[in-house]
Amino acid sequence: MEFSLFYFSGDGSTTNRDKYRLLIEGAKFADRHGLAAVWIPERHFDAFGGLYPNPAVAGAAIAALTDNIQIRSGSVVMPLQDPLRVAEEWAMVDNLSQGRVGLSFAPGWHPNDFVLYPAKYADKKDIMWRDIQVFQRLWQGESIELIGGNGKSVSINTFPRPLQPQVPIWITSLSDESFIEAGKIGANILTSPLYQSLDEILRKITLYRQSLAQSGRDPQSGKVAMMIHTFIGTDLESVKIKVKQPFKNYLKTHFDLVVRSAGDLRFSIDPNTMTARDLDDLLEFSFETYFNGKVLMGTPAYCRSLVDSLQQAGVDEVAALIDFGVEFDWVMESLDLLKDLNDTYTSNHHLKTLV
Repeated sequence: MEFSLFYFSGDGSTTNRDKYRLLIEGAKFADRHGLAAVWIPERHFDAFGGLYPNPAVAGAAIAALTDNIQIRSGSVVMPLQDPLRVAEEWAMVDNLSQGRVGLSFAPGWHPNDFVLYPAKYADKKDIMWRDIQVFQRLWQGESIELIGGNGKSVSINTFPRPLQPQVPIWITSLSDESFIEAGKIGANILTSPLYQSLDEILRKITLYRQSLAQSGRDPQSGKVAMMIHTFIGTDLESVKIKVKQPFKNYLKTHFDLVVRSAGDLRFSIDPNTMTARDLDDLLEFSFETYFNGKVLMGTPAYCRSLVDSLQQAGVDEVAALIDFGVEFDWVMESLDLLKDLNDTYTSNHHLKTLV
């Protein structure tokens, strides 16, 4: 099991000067202490996640501050991009980082994001799979034929040339279809437990590894990373107090998660008739639901047991989402315990290798 840091939930609406402090300090911590990677999302037009409209720009900053960790998009929303620009920008980051780039791709989901390219919304998944192939060709130095401003066909290559001959590719996946399609192209998987149970994750990973095998690849060659909200502390009640309101705020922003947690017990929810008290009661219930098994929040012993369960389900990497509103100093203290967790699994791996 490997461990990485995932960023997503920063509030982009503030005007303070330290908006990227946790991104920067967390990345430097991860680099010093042997974590695998830092993931930076692509988010648009919403304060929630709005710190990260361009993961390549953030990745370039991290490249200049680190020496070891992989720098990954989590994710590039391919239908909102031109594969030419994706190849150019990330080749720059690959050079600045001495070959440490990894890219996860997603089709996008929020219709408001597609004000950039409204016509692409209906076919966003097909466009993603198509343009990943175009991106890979460009990354490997191939040219593609396009129409220039004068209406004539022109052969285009992208520059600078990247250091890695092939960039590690991930697919942000929740559906059976995306797990299977990722296996067909030999991509890795980035997923989350918030929308699925461990049994569902195991089933989908099994489909993924079968797809890898059916495509003529080693079924164990693909990696599965699990994005999971993370905060570790020495005392469970203290952890709960520190994360409760920030995570309830997260759930309020992602109301579909609240509905899902309530739906598990067949609650009937009509947002139009809910009072403020109803909403708070529902958020309280939803928080308890996710706190008990869907997030990596608790003591080191509890977190080890959850990581073991994820490992048994076929997960290879915990992508610890740390910027969901908990105070900076508390998060950095939590990272010390995440480092210890990483060291535990690294030591166990070395012992098994020696045996």
